[in-house]
Amino acid sequence: MSPPPNPHDPSALADSRYAVFRLMITLALMTVGASGMYVVAVVLPAVQAEFGVARADASLPYTLLMIGFGIGGMLMGRLADRFGVMVPLLIGAASLGLGFIGASMAGSIWTFTLAHGFLIGLFGSSATFAPLLADTSLWFVRRRGIAVAVCASGNYIGGAIWPPVVQHFVETVGWRQTYLGLGVFCFFSMTALALLMRKRPPLAVAAATSTAQSARPSTLPFGLSPGKAQTLLCVAGLACCVAMAMPQVHIVSYCSDLGYGAARGAEMLSLMLACGVVSRLVSGLICDRIGGLRTLLLGSALQGIALLLFLPFDGLVSLYLIAALFGLFQGGIVPSYAIIVREYFLPSEAGARVGTVIMATMLGMALGGWMSGKVFDLTGSYQAAFINGIAWNLLNFSIAAFLLYRVRGRSPAQTSPVRI
Repeated sequence: MSPPPNPHDPSALADSRYAVFRLMITLALMTVGASGMYVVAVVLPAVQAEFGVARADASLPYTLLMIGFGIGGMLMGRLADRFGVMVPLLIGAASLGLGFIGASMAGSIWTFTLAHGFLIGLFGSSATFAPLLADTSLWFVRRRGIAVAVCASGNYIGGAIWPPVVQHFVETVGWRQTYLGLGVFCFFSMTALALLMRKRPPLAVAAATSTAQSARPSTLPFGLSPGKAQTLLCVAGLACCVAMAMPQVHIVSYCSDLGYGAARGAEMLSLMLACGVVSRLVSGLICDRIGGLRTLLLGSALQGIALLLFLPFDGLVSLYLIAALFGLFQGGIVPSYAIIVREYFLPSEAGARVGTVIMATMLGMALGGWMSGKVFDLTGSYQAAFINGIAWNLLNFSIAAFLLYRVRGRSPAQTSPVRI
């Protein structure tokens, strides 16, 4: 039987039993925090009807939430780099609770929107995504891909659990009481879990104390300057998530417009995100074999195929099948960015850089959610919105292919920093 890891040796904690235990806590935190991202899509028809606004205006809470989520991920990532992940998690618990409670008391669509953008997005759910992805990547070496995938699966587990639960309570007690209950639950559960995340990541500690790393700068990621490499990753993240947002944000409304009802749409959203969990786990295993960049390229190609299938098929059974395929195809895309950052940038920068790329993906979700609603308002149909998503997906695929071309034929030492 192997001896327990030495708590005074940071590298000994990587891949340890404690790291696995911490991963399970992370999974629970991300599942709870994901509620902020997904429940607004379920209550969208009820909110639109109560406030008497257009579809695009009813989509604004989601849009501002995702903008806040993205910016907050970058800010919370910097806090995690400096103070450890527990600090942003405690901020997130308080903000998510206050955000849901505040939104439940909103008297207009604008108050409802601001509660989602600032409390639920900027300071709430953002603490449970990018900082946790970066933190997890620093606790594992041999199985980093699958560990990050397990962590990121919490986002989709939340997406599979919350829509049908929220839809049930919206139908029985109304969306306001549902939001009030969510606020209380999120605050107490996240606070308790966050207190278990006090210890700092071993690889971040090792990076901060490594004289060899501080003595020489990192080499050029993808053969580009770090700023250019980061910018390309951000544009890729924006593009893939504009495409991703179309089905995720509007599938409930799409099904309602087709006459299938909001409940069927909520079931499809739940199915889509449940399949996304499988996709993320499989993508993590693939990532450990082929790397983050090739995993991103594969996911982008498959997501494009799924979006194309929405164009000719709109039957109820067909939509269930396509929703499942969409979840299976696209679930591994966003976590692959965390792996790419960990592979090509310094570990001491993980929180800030992952947060920046995730910010771009969230801006893409925000833009895609609003843009799809606007295209619907202009055309009266979601067909043009699906075509718009396909075009953005092609941009993502092109950038991933370009970066892969840049690293092919180069040794790892020419394209990535010193590894720890």
